[in-house]
Amino acid sequence: MERMRYGSNVPVSVGETYEVKIENLGREGDGIARIEGFVVFVPNTKVGDRVKIRITKVSRKVAFGEVLR
Repeated sequence: MERMRYGSNVPVSVGETYEVKIENLGREGDGIARIEGFVVFVPNTKVGDRVKIRITKVSRKVAFGEVLR
């Protein structure tokens, strides 16, 4: 798997999977999880959900994931 990292402060890469807990909601209604303090937006989730996600996009400050079903 090709690693797409933007520096040592980005602890996730596209394609990796994680078990996360949704801690908050973003302005657009997406769930927010944190991986080593790094923000990951996860659509179609709500606060308190524990879900397995795959990282789909990574930027310098946030990442985006999708729930695996």
